[in-house]
Amino acid sequence: MLAKDPEQAARTRTAIAAEYIKKGDLDAAKRHLEQALQANPKSADANNMMGVLLQQEGSPINMQRAETYFKRAITLKPDYAQAHNNYGVYLSGQQRAAEALQQFEIAGSTLGYDGRASALLNLARTALMMGDQKRAITAFQQAINADRHSPFARLELAALLLEQGEVAEAQTQYSNYVRLVGSRPRTAADLWLGMRLARVQQDGDQLQSLADQLRNQHPSSDEYKRYMTILQTSGAAWK
Repeated sequence: MLAKDPEQAARTRTAIAAEYIKKGDLDAAKRHLEQALQANPKSADANNMMGVLLQQEGSPINMQRAETYFKRAITLKPDYAQAHNNYGVYLSGQQRAAEALQQFEIAGSTLGYDGRASALLNLARTALMMGDQKRAITAFQQAINADRHSPFARLELAALLLEQGEVAEAQTQYSNYVRLVGSRPRTAADLWLGMRLARVQQDGDQLQSLADQLRNQHPSSDEYKRYMTILQTSGAAWK
């Protein structure tokens, strides 16, 4: 079978390996990927997946090997958006933000790529790590355009816009986030952002409502502790 159709054999083995990775069975995944690469060493998919596997295992020697496989996948298929995104995640984890940014730029600009919104989120967060808030805002906006039903880009964009003093637009993005989240549990971070927006807009009722939710749902959170510290030092002035 391998000799007759090595490309199909590699695709099948790689798909099986991906399922084993999802289950956390890295040993079984590695066996299938080795067979995939034996069948077709030039399989960009198999090389990319081997990089993912080795990165997930996480030991120093496998982390070094992972980079080799990501680079090989990209060399074999330069327009392979998923490999660029995966390599970017790897580089970000290695604190190589500038290199990661380049990989996310490529993945995020690849129209038709299913993971484009995720790549743009990665791009935005990496830009923030590098202190480039303007690029981060643009990337968050692009991520929203790529996936209008994902709330998280809106939340992060709202926080960044508030920091930039663009309160009205921050409130718009936050309101859209709340609408998309619907009845799902609220996080401490998003309640805290809503409180900050309410305070800036002098909406005392909204501020108190969100503060009550924060106290009831996340009493041990850093955000609630921060709120209590502010009240103790500033009192009614914060409200």
